[in-house]
Amino acid sequence: MFKRNKLSVVLVLMLAIVIAATGCGADNGKSSGGSVKEVENLPAALKEKGDIKIKVIRKIGGDDHTAQFLAGAKQEGEALGFKVDTFSANGDTAKYLDAIEQAANSDVDAVVLSHAEDAAVVELAQKLRDKGIEVVAFDSIGDLSTVEGVTLTSQKDEALAQYALDELVKQHGEEAKIVYLWVDGFPPMVRRNHVYQDVLAKHSGIKEVARFGVANDNTTVETQNAVAAMLTQYPKGEIDAIFATWDAFAIGATRALVEAGRTEIKIYGIDVSNADLQAMQEENSPWVATAAVDAKMIGAVNVRIAAKKLAGEETPATFDLDAALITQENLKKSSEAVNVATLADIIPGWGTTDAFETDWMKALKEANAK
Repeated sequence: MFKRNKLSVVLVLMLAIVIAATGCGADNGKSSGGSVKEVENLPAALKEKGDIKIKVIRKIGGDDHTAQFLAGAKQEGEALGFKVDTFSANGDTAKYLDAIEQAANSDVDAVVLSHAEDAAVVELAQKLRDKGIEVVAFDSIGDLSTVEGVTLTSQKDEALAQYALDELVKQHGEEAKIVYLWVDGFPPMVRRNHVYQDVLAKHSGIKEVARFGVANDNTTVETQNAVAAMLTQYPKGEIDAIFATWDAFAIGATRALVEAGRTEIKIYGIDVSNADLQAMQEENSPWVATAAVDAKMIGAVNVRIAAKKLAGEETPATFDLDAALITQENLKKSSEAVNVATLADIIPGWGTTDAFETDWMKALKEANAK
């Protein structure tokens, strides 16, 4: 009996140690950091807060742009000594809203939202703000501007669409026959569509022969199948180009064209990733141009804005990130394969910006790098 009791005590003590160790170091594999160093010019508001926790919540997922965005936010936050936790709902609205609700009921200091286009997000953002949690929202519903203290960020969607369409018209003329890959319901898509409609009005000879668009975790495959079906309806000479308003569309369309041997049709897209650049650089690739902003940089800038809010510094109500056009012709000028990291070698200024990067942020990064 004594031995059994003694053994029970030992087991209980061991279990307690394991639980304590697990509790102290538990995370979901997506967060780390959290200790802000006291550099000379650190704002008083950050000194008072101590450890800083940021939650990054993105609605869409399953694509390279999402992966890069989340990586950029995480890398920037951790460079500042913050704890950064990321979550992608993969297009599931219920999961997305629930993640925001959970953040509101947690001890996070700031939340970065991405693709918050549901009306219910406005009430949740207000709940976050009522609890003193700072909010930055990328490519999200404009109604969030009614919530005091929220900053709305976006790519310059009008510029992205204009760059891609101008290149299409330049190469195919004002009577091009095109396929439009687009999906409604997302603020950036709405803005891009406005430009598309303006271009059609300006160049009345351009003919839209077909369109398709879905946004889910299987967008690329569904787009590939849809474009493949279109090709059977429109033989050679009946389609000149495809305008793809999202790289998930462009990737699917590229695969369909290559498999069908229809690379005479050219693709003009929006967004970029390493997979996109690889596809554009394949021999006889139909994807000849894409307009983009570095997704990793977008994530970083959104975290910087959140950091400024936490520091009690002024931030704007809105901010747009500059876009650039990447063409197959540009890529061919490089003697080596080009990826997102080396795009700066052919696109001046690509992937770098000092927007919202303060001296104290630079000092924190330097201190954390040691």
